[in-house]
Amino acid sequence: MSDVSNARISFGPFVLDPRERRLLRGEAPVDLSGRYLDALLLLARHPGQLVTKDRFMAEVWRGVPVTDEALTQCIRSLRKALGDEAGRPRFIETVPKHGYRFVAGVGEPARITGDAVGARPGVRSLLLLTGAGLVGGAAAGLVGGLGYGLLAANDPPPGVGAISVVLVMTCLCLLIGTIGGLGVGLGVAVGRRIDARRLFPTMVGGALGGLVVGTLGRLIGLDAFSLLIGSRPVAITGGSEGLLVGAIAGAAFWSAQRMAAAGLVAITAMAACFGAIAGLLITAADGQMMAGSLGVLAATQPASPLAPLLAGLPPLARYASAAIEGATFVAALTLAMTLALRGRPAA
Repeated sequence: MSDVSNARISFGPFVLDPRERRLLRGEAPVDLSGRYLDALLLLARHPGQLVTKDRFMAEVWRGVPVTDEALTQCIRSLRKALGDEAGRPRFIETVPKHGYRFVAGVGEPARITGDAVGARPGVRSLLLLTGAGLVGGAAAGLVGGLGYGLLAANDPPPGVGAISVVLVMTCLCLLIGTIGGLGVGLGVAVGRRIDARRLFPTMVGGALGGLVVGTLGRLIGLDAFSLLIGSRPVAITGGSEGLLVGAIAGAAFWSAQRMAAAGLVAITAMAACFGAIAGLLITAADGQMMAGSLGVLAATQPASPLAPLLAGLPPLARYASAAIEGATFVAALTLAMTLALRGRPAA
């Protein structure tokens, strides 16, 4: 296929680079075998045109005798790598009994720059990821707040309605999750802007974002406790917890970009495992996640609806709640940021 131009081809969030023989999604390479890459090149170089089975055999397999099943498996693998569906094709359309057609809009190859070819992400990408981090953190806070609120509402103290307990817990966790997601998302986006191809900048960015947000949150929380109850409990979530969760979130997001061919379920599961590990490590180091911090508040206010639920949590429950919290936050953050990148144009 050397007689065909080696110019890059952009479509959707992808860039196909014939000279380097690779497919990129953003900055992340997508794993494809040489034969499958040749098949994608053949399709992408003739957008809107029918590419017959005979042409695939002649130009991709180059006369090597193979069955139609080999071509079917090739197209199936390409669709999986591109996140495409046979029933609702965005990239590769089946022309029954004849061949396939590339239906995605192809950009100007000579003008492909920025994120799509692995260059440093721009300001638009930074803002997009920061906003996605905020949304992911808010979603995690909403889930956590509803969960803890519903548990606490099972046995509210006299004079306090169950709905009030749920609303207060939901609003509190939503606020904390939103702020945490904003800080970590911004840190990860900045680290990615420095060098999207390496793990270290993304992890450090997430860690610093979590450290700043955690430290500020702890200071505000201590002042709030002092004003409301006249004491300043020490053992609440702070900078060290934020630093570890931020670093793990950065690692999860970086890993998600290397899983470009994987589905969102697999990416979310991977991120949840990363987050659960962060929660377990924090608890093992005698740190506090949200449940632990609420437990501190419950211990200082025995009449609160949280007291029977969280005060004096047994070790196993502390570890379990921390793992669930970490998994929820990191998974929601990674999923939101991954969706934000997948939905943005390549150039």
